Amino acid sequence: IQKLCDRVASSTLLDDRRDAVRALKSLSKKYRLEVGIQAMEHLIHVLQTDRSDSEIIGYALDTLYNVISNDLEEEEQEENSAKQVDDLGSQFTEIFIKQQENVTLLLTLVEEFDFHVRWPGVKLLTSLLKQQGPQVQQIILVSPMGVSRLMDLLADSREVIRNDGVLLLQQLTKSNAAIQKIVAFENAFERLLDIITEEGNSDGGIVVEDCLLLLQNLLKNNNSNQNFFKEGSYIQRMKPWFEVGDDNCGWSAQKVTNLHLMLQLVRVLVSPTNPPGATSSCQKAMFHCGLLQQLCTILMATGVPADILTETINTVSEVIRGCQTNQDYFASVNAPSNPPRPAIVVLLMSMVNERQPFVLRCAVLYCFQCFLYKNQKGQGEIVSTLLPSTIDATGNSVSAGQLLCGGLFSTDSLSNWCAAVALAHALQENATLKEQLLRVQLATSIGNPPVSLLQQCTNILSQGSKIQTRVGLLMLLCTWLSNCSIAVTHFLHNPANVPFLTGQIAENLGEEEQLVQGLCALLLGISIYYNDNSLENYRKEKLKQLIEKRIGRENFIEKLGFISKHELYSRAAQKPQPSFSSPDHMMFDHEFTKLVKELEGVISKAIYKSSEEDKKEEEVKKTLEQHDNIVTHYKKVIREQDQELEELKQRVNTLTSQNEQLQATVTQQVSQIQQHKDQYNLLKVQLGKDTQHHNSHGDTFQMNGIQTEEVSKLKEELEEWKNKHELLQGQLKEKDSVIEKLNSSQLEMGTTEQSSQTGKFGGLEHNNELQKELEMLKSQIQLQSAEISKLQMENQKLQVMNTTADPMLGDSGATAATSSELEGRLEQEIKELKSEVKALSEEKESLQQRLDSSSSTVAILQDEKSKLQREVAESKKEQDDLLVLLADQDQKISALKIKLKDLGVPVEDEDDTESGDQGDEDEDGEEEEQD
Repeated sequence: IQKLCDRVASSTLLDDRRDAVRALKSLSKKYRLEVGIQAMEHLIHVLQTDRSDSEIIGYALDTLYNVISNDLEEEEQEENSAKQVDDLGSQFTEIFIKQQENVTLLLTLVEEFDFHVRWPGVKLLTSLLKQQGPQVQQIILVSPMGVSRLMDLLADSREVIRNDGVLLLQQLTKSNAAIQKIVAFENAFERLLDIITEEGNSDGGIVVEDCLLLLQNLLKNNNSNQNFFKEGSYIQRMKPWFEVGDDNCGWSAQKVTNLHLMLQLVRVLVSPTNPPGATSSCQKAMFHCGLLQQLCTILMATGVPADILTETINTVSEVIRGCQTNQDYFASVNAPSNPPRPAIVVLLMSMVNERQPFVLRCAVLYCFQCFLYKNQKGQGEIVSTLLPSTIDATGNSVSAGQLLCGGLFSTDSLSNWCAAVALAHALQENATLKEQLLRVQLATSIGNPPVSLLQQCTNILSQGSKIQTRVGLLMLLCTWLSNCSIAVTHFLHNPANVPFLTGQIAENLGEEEQLVQGLCALLLGISIYYNDNSLENYRKEKLKQLIEKRIGRENFIEKLGFISKHELYSRAAQKPQPSFSSPDHMMFDHEFTKLVKELEGVISKAIYKSSEEDKKEEEVKKTLEQHDNIVTHYKKVIREQDQELEELKQRVNTLTSQNEQLQATVTQQVSQIQQHKDQYNLLKVQLGKDTQHHNSHGDTFQMNGIQTEEVSKLKEELEEWKNKHELLQGQLKEKDSVIEKLNSSQLEMGTTEQSSQTGKFGGLEHNNELQKELEMLKSQIQLQSAEISKLQMENQKLQVMNTTADPMLGDSGATAATSSELEGRLEQEIKELKSEVKALSEEKESLQQRLDSSSSTVAILQDEKSKLQREVAESKKEQDDLLVLLADQDQKISALKIKLKDLGVPVEDEDDTESGDQGDEDEDGEEEEQD
């Protein structure tokens, strides 16, 4: 080995190094320790330097695999050397992964397509993960694209590499949520499901098993991946896995294993330990895709192996647990018997049958518990089968209630326990059913009066039966009496019950009986805590005094604590599924452990409370009840208001839709009115053509004619204008005279100016005064000239207005004779115009009458049109109804034809087609008539 290592390290020729590595490979299985110690460093060096030669790389990887792997044949291993071998593999793995580059190098080699490199690389990496899983996982996780490179193995066309790739990913995804998420998001679900389908689903070989184990690794306790699996619609692809035939005999061991893993995978998705929202969504998806229906088919099929049937029952249990839709479906499933029986009844028959396997009976109990979990409707249906009004008097069919009662009072203690727990689940958190169950009467023997179910339970309890039976009955009674004062009153009404319980608690019995003592203490505590003091002899205070005298408070609390300290109690509290190693360990139910946890502390406090404290507590309870009543009242009011609000919203919606429809009809009607207006205008135009000449003559007459009032107004205005004109002329004359005076004064000022210049040396003061006066006069002249120009403009305007206002009468200076002539002419014209106006008014009245008659005809036509439109709409509606009826009839006829053909009856198609054509013609005829 030393020489070969030297040759690997020092040889320059590749062939020499290859031969040396091949020789090391052949020695590595027998001399694993020596080759590992001496050659590992050289082999890693070969992997780093000789990447170009696939053969030497393959030999080196095989040698390292032989050194690190513990997959030796069992014949070669002795019990003493097994531990040494395990230690050897993990030690060599630790040496190899100490340098993280070695794992990264191995990842790059796995990428090579060459079979002689890729396959040994995959095997070596799998072995490293087996030996030092968490450390290698961490290295792969931090290396770039480490997980993605390994995912490519699933797409390899060579089955050997693909299958080993699945094994590698199994080791890689163990207990590492981060890698599980990466693998899932690298499309692992799609590829694995494709492989399972290619291999033949449950009929496939060990490859299917490996794929299912990998899927379990990816989904178990990984909420993110479960959600991704559901959102990716992969649940639907699980349905074909559970398709079984009528003949289920002779299943291979591999098929049983595969189906077992498939059922476990379904349970992983709907496990009670998952978040409730995720479980609920998966349950709904399984119902909608038909997976639950397929599982129920297996449940009711014949010839299915017992372990598969047991696992199927457990799977169905968790698929329906807490999901109302699935629970309702399961209640409707019938077994293929004659007459058909509900699946629940068939399963309960197995549960109370002592010849059935213990594991199967546990599975049926779990199924029944899951069916009733948060299912008040199902609970009511089970309890109703026990009530007197619903029991089948003929005795032809066995009900679930009868089976439970039969199991409860049979000689088999396991049946007693299972039936008691099942009945307790039917009462879980349902006070109404607890009260109803008090009505159940049992006929114990012929001639004796019937006994209530509660009384019979206490009778069996006092007879000293097996511990398992007593524990089951005590659990049933505790569940029944908790939170139900009426049941407590019924229990205390039997005078033998309280002395029996106190006697059981007070005795010093062995360890086996301690559990019964604890449950008796719990039952007595419930009878005190939920006591409404309706029975005088068994009031709370009296029962406490009885405990103090007969047992002692401390002793009572100690006995009560025996329950939660018991080992079997701790096991049952862990998960809902009843899983017991043997029938003897079947003592506690999961839901009952919750009840104990809830009541233990409360009962301990209640025992030590004084009567005053009890009174205070009762008062507090009453006030709380009143408060609750008020709250419920307000809740009811709010609910009613919500309903009213919803109704109002619906009304608003309907009114808005009606409003929109009405607006549409209004717009339609507006357009129709517009059309009618247009038609009316056309009629008006046609009617007005004949009278157009008269209208034009009348218009000119109205424009040129002068009424008497208008003439008088015009005369008054004319007089006013004349007066104004005379006033303006007078003002003009005054202004002219003023202007002349100013002109003369200006001339005088000019002369005075000349004289002042000649004698300016003699009178300066006189000269200044004259200059001031001259400036003042100039300013006055300017103002006067502006006023004159204004007056002249006004004079011109007035003259123009005078000429326009009096065109027919002439100038203002006309004589009185001309005005009298004008008045005569005007009066004559007025008379002529009056006669014409009278004729036109008569003509207008006749036209108005014609217009009124035409508008009435238009209204009549409009009414007729609206009637016709309504008739058309009704006829269209009738036609649509007829078409729908005809379509339904055609569908029924075609379905009947298909059935007749399936039954072998000849069907004439020609007659049908002829009659169909005839029907079409009739419909066309009806449509034409309606049109």
